[in-house]
Amino acid sequence: MTRKDTGDLGEQLARQFLKKKGYRIIETNYRCKMGEIDIVATHRGCLVLVEVRTKSNPNYGPPEESITKEKALHMERTAEYYRQQHPKAPADWRIDLIAIELDACSKVERLEHLESVLEE
Repeated sequence: MTRKDTGDLGEQLARQFLKKKGYRIIETNYRCKMGEIDIVATHRGCLVLVEVRTKSNPNYGPPEESITKEKALHMERTAEYYRQQHPKAPADWRIDLIAIELDACSKVERLEHLESVLEE
């Protein structure tokens, strides 16, 4: 499985997980000059911008450790830009992370939803 395949599978799993939890998916893979947001959703009147990190090799650490300061800054700037471009979106917002670890057969070993990973 390629890195892209792993990422695509992770995003699919994340969407399914969020839908089961009552999230409404607005769009996926939102791209702008500031960066990308994997999943844009709403939940209980809150705009939720979701970064999905999927790893299939435990030797490189857990997925959440792959969020560098630079990546966090890009996420925040992209979220701000999205909010500017979508003024009708809910005023309350947060950035979440879904961390997924897959085994050698691409089965989920761990899927964790971390809310509000960046301070607003």
